Amino acid sequence: MSKSFNPLSKLSIAIALSFIGVTQAYAVEGMWQPQQLQELADDVRAKGLELDPKTLGNLDAFPLNAVVGLGFCTASFVSPMGLVVTNHHCAYGTIQFNSKPERNLLKDGFLARTIGEELPGEPTLRVYVTESITDVSAQIRKNLPTNGRKAFDTIDARQKALVAACEKGGGYRCDVYVFHGGSKYSLVKQMEIRDVRLVYNPAEAIGKFGGDTDNWIWPRHTADFSFLRAYVGSDGKPADYSNSNVPYRPKSYLKVSAKGVSDKDFVMIAGYPGRTNRYRLAEELGDAESFTYPTLISRYEKVLSIIATQTANSPDAAIKYASTVASLNNGLKNFEGNRDGFAGLPVVAQKTAEEQTIATWAKKNSPAGEQGYAGLQALLKDARAVRNRDQILALMNQSGLYTAARDLYRHSIEREKADASREYGFQERDEIRIEGRLRTLEKRWDAKVDRALSEYLWSSYAALPAAERLPELDAWLGEPPQLAAKLDALFAETKLGNTDERLRLFKADRKTIESSNDPALKMAVAFLPALLKIENQNKTRLGNESRLRPLWMDARIAYAASLGKPLYPDANNSLRVTYGNVMGYSARDAISYAPFTNLEGIVEKHTGKGEFDATQKQLEAIKAKRFGSYAVNGSVPVNFLSDLDITGGNSGSPTMNGKGELVGLAFDGNYEAISSGWVYNPKLTRTIHVDSRYMLWLMQEVDGADNLLKEMVIAK
Repeated sequence: MSKSFNPLSKLSIAIALSFIGVTQAYAVEGMWQPQQLQELADDVRAKGLELDPKTLGNLDAFPLNAVVGLGFCTASFVSPMGLVVTNHHCAYGTIQFNSKPERNLLKDGFLARTIGEELPGEPTLRVYVTESITDVSAQIRKNLPTNGRKAFDTIDARQKALVAACEKGGGYRCDVYVFHGGSKYSLVKQMEIRDVRLVYNPAEAIGKFGGDTDNWIWPRHTADFSFLRAYVGSDGKPADYSNSNVPYRPKSYLKVSAKGVSDKDFVMIAGYPGRTNRYRLAEELGDAESFTYPTLISRYEKVLSIIATQTANSPDAAIKYASTVASLNNGLKNFEGNRDGFAGLPVVAQKTAEEQTIATWAKKNSPAGEQGYAGLQALLKDARAVRNRDQILALMNQSGLYTAARDLYRHSIEREKADASREYGFQERDEIRIEGRLRTLEKRWDAKVDRALSEYLWSSYAALPAAERLPELDAWLGEPPQLAAKLDALFAETKLGNTDERLRLFKADRKTIESSNDPALKMAVAFLPALLKIENQNKTRLGNESRLRPLWMDARIAYAASLGKPLYPDANNSLRVTYGNVMGYSARDAISYAPFTNLEGIVEKHTGKGEFDATQKQLEAIKAKRFGSYAVNGSVPVNFLSDLDITGGNSGSPTMNGKGELVGLAFDGNYEAISSGWVYNPKLTRTIHVDSRYMLWLMQEVDGADNLLKEMVIAK
């Protein structure tokens, strides 16, 4: 499918428009908070849940207590010995961390046949076990100041106080999550397991079969799964990596189904979806359609092109940037899918009409909601004036040298403050993450690549109109012709490419950083005042938004209630449950997709080159029809579709049947419905899963992971 092709036919457009709005919240739409499942008990039971619906609201009971977060993906326990299964692409960073040109685990795969052979995860890898979710809305929202900056500071202080009290005693990561734009706040307490190790990943030709070409595309034939293991100290509490640590023993774990699912079967997912924008204003959708996605597509393409050029003849650099490239490619295709999904659809006009209906209702029933709506529209005008500059500055994070220097200087400043007054992300609880990033930079950084990226990004900044640029940055950059020479000197003279130097500076005070002659640190010292000004402006805007958006969302919730419908919150990386059924879809006129693919599709796609080069061992097993007990109609199911409602962050989520058995892993969505993060469409929105039968077949017939098969409980 070409990048410019619009997958929505006129028929699909009509269907999509008919389902925009809050009035159809039942159907299969919804990333529901666990406590909301009681309101949906009859519906979820009717669709096929065999468990008591009450268990889906109990964090301390099966199956939710077997579901864990990784911070950026979801995973689940599948053995009493802390064995964790997630997506291959979620474990990609740790696989890359352990790879070298002479031992490329990305390419060749890895299997630890004993616990002693398991490899350490990247230092920042964590397993988060959610233990409690507490409503703290009253504590956060009580008597908020009307001044935007004061409102931000008040909310920030209250959140930090709640978090500090929650984390007292250690071993936990607590965060206050915002729901419905600030209408509700929840304090989430998670056990933070810090020793996580790599156990098994299939070869890239299996775990990433189809690569970026097939990403977001159906039909799919990808074994997107890997295994990790969580370790704790001998006392059962979280501990740093140590040979004396022992496997964590979870309260429960999921059985893995050898039977799998069939068309129309009930399925559900519990996981940590990252972000959706379904309740954003029509104007915000319009900005994304006209500016955000087109500009990000152009800039991501350029960044990827630079990395490809600079790593072409360097296997070491290619491995270092493999995880970055995978992430950028996934983001790029997401942006393209949103762009194409919006094409030809009057979604902005439709959402505007919906908002006006709610505003008219609110004028009579919730006057504050109408005021919040008008106030939010006014705030958007200010953000548009600097959005191009801010997008470029955000992309600066692609430069490892820039982020290391900036974080070192900012950390030295924040350490001078009392912990409660430090900026979020630089408190004592965050230092282990900062140090982990600094410690592993050389695993993901190459000076030649970073130099080329920096020149592109700073040239993009220098090309901005004078009104959008910042004096501090301009003073450091100088005139455009000087940029190349300045960057040459910067990368030649800095010592931040050395791990020992970065770790030394991590412990240094502000005076030491500010007096350093290292050109990267001098750059950070020159830049930070400007970045802090931007940060303070954003805090004022967010403070105003924290007063206005809850007023509007309270009105929306009340409006939905007047129609007899519950309203799920936008995704925010907190635990959610979604449910539905296995089913295919009609992409456009005369094009329909079945819900399952099988092993024969791998053979059909196999070219022996690039992303479609299946391993010889796998091809031989398929040719010999060594399908074992996993065969269905003469083959083994590989991937399947469902109408479940997910988004980024749900990657690796366990797909469960009505008994709570693992029947697969969610790993992708379909291209036609990428824009469902903004506008949900039940006719087109599908989730792509790797089938548990394919996972088990590969482990048995291709990789010989008998030790793991014995460790797990296989439900026949």
